[in-house]
Amino acid sequence: MELTAGHVWLMVAAALVLFMTPGLAFFYGGMTRAKAALNMMMMSFISIGIVSVVWVLWGYSMTGGDGFLQMVGNPFANFGLEGITEPDGLILVGYGATFAIITVALISGAIADRAKFGAWTVFVPVWVTLVYCPLAYMVWGGGLFGEEGAIGQALGPAIDFAGGTVVHINAGVAALILVLIIGNRKGFGKDPNHRPHNIPFVMLGAAILWFGWFGFNGGLAATAEQGGLIWVNTLAAPAAAMIGWLITERIRDGHPTSLGAASGVVAGLVAITPACANVSPVGALGLGLVAGAASALAVGLKFRWGFDDSLDVVGVHLVSGIIGTVALGFIALPTDGVGGGLFYGGGLTQLWAQLAAAGIAIAYSAILTLLIALAIHKTMGFRVSQEQEAVGVDLSLHAETAYEFGVGGHGGSFQPLHELIKGNAPTSGTDAVPAAGTAEQKSDSASGKESVGA
Repeated sequence: MELTAGHVWLMVAAALVLFMTPGLAFFYGGMTRAKAALNMMMMSFISIGIVSVVWVLWGYSMTGGDGFLQMVGNPFANFGLEGITEPDGLILVGYGATFAIITVALISGAIADRAKFGAWTVFVPVWVTLVYCPLAYMVWGGGLFGEEGAIGQALGPAIDFAGGTVVHINAGVAALILVLIIGNRKGFGKDPNHRPHNIPFVMLGAAILWFGWFGFNGGLAATAEQGGLIWVNTLAAPAAAMIGWLITERIRDGHPTSLGAASGVVAGLVAITPACANVSPVGALGLGLVAGAASALAVGLKFRWGFDDSLDVVGVHLVSGIIGTVALGFIALPTDGVGGGLFYGGGLTQLWAQLAAAGIAIAYSAILTLLIALAIHKTMGFRVSQEQEAVGVDLSLHAETAYEFGVGGHGGSFQPLHELIKGNAPTSGTDAVPAAGTAEQKSDSASGKESVGA
């Protein structure tokens, strides 16, 4: 088969989406503490490695073909991509893999600073297999929500062009479940050192995400007209969401912030994801404005309700994912003059379909994630020890630190954690590390400060 412009575009789009996960690593890495930045970035990078292997072996096979109860495809039908020989088929495999990768990577931001890396590497393949792949099949693979599916026939097919339910609601719910199981960081809501350590990284990550999102939303555009609509909507919604978030901050806090601008962009991108091909540019502006303001308000609820969603995965991805999915019931454009959302005379049909898709996605992700996370937490444990959290997960789990300040910086050479805890720190050279538990460090901890070496 001759390589066409469509094939080339889809490969480029897949590369853009893959690039989003390193962008997410910068976004999340900058938002966490300096002593946990590498661990946060590694959770995104290891997701690329693990999910790619799962996807080639059985993951892709579970998202299409003849399904079981319209909920999941046969993992052995195309095991190892056996039987997929057409060039465009393999390109679609690669494109689909990038969506699975970033979905699970999104979850990691909620459990920053305190999750065992080994537990995360177990969670990733199990969650992708049991949660992501079945939900992708239900929405995109001809399952429950498709035209021939039970829910699709009863209520009409739900619209989710690029992943409002499969990606963002799914990841947001899973993040909330993990937070509730693992628990809050020590000092949550009180320790000022929990604030982002590198805002330029956050803004760089947001920029990479926005860049890659044009491939995320536009990779499967069927026509030039649809592609143009998707491109403009992917520009308009996050722009309006950034403004909505900053206005909310200005009214609530008295000042707009760089972190708010970056977070607003992501909230708008999340909201437009399911709707990018089915709303007008003006509709995208309104959707983004609402999503930005709503997510800005939602992220504050974690302090009121007491759950430590470290990097606002729930407040941004779950909230804006629901808004973008449900909004289609109101502002979806008619197709060939037929249907559409309530505001276009389409009645309540599309709204019921969108509500059902969002509700079932929430319930499915919550139940399965709960079972997976509890199994890991009760066996190998999902949370690091208090000592490891105090020293920092970069040093205690990876034997590295992100920054070399002359004291405490490490890049591969590492004194075991138990030696640090006992106070047996090296006393010479640039590898000297303040011992966890020394009087100086205890004093810093008591005053809400952290030593550079930690």
